[in-house]
Amino acid sequence: MGWIIALIVGGVAGWLASMVMNRDASMGIFWNIVVGCVGSVIGNLIANQFGIVGSVKEFSLTGLVVAVVGAIVLLGIVNLVQRGRVR
Repeated sequence: MGWIIALIVGGVAGWLASMVMNRDASMGIFWNIVVGCVGSVIGNLIANQFGIVGSVKEFSLTGLVVAVVGAIVLLGIVNLVQRGRVR
């Protein structure tokens, strides 16, 4: 059951991050889930440095915020990498 919750929360986190970073038009639901789940891992790495613990497997507001912040960081890195490519 934890993986299903992680996918749902990851999708929501990816969608929220894509809205913040103005990439919503270029991403579908699959990529929102991927960005949210990978962003959750990145967010947990960042949050652990500050002593904040949040998991997406067990739904909590802290886990969602950590996942959104991680997804925003991931999309920011993707935007920086894509600047060098054809616009």
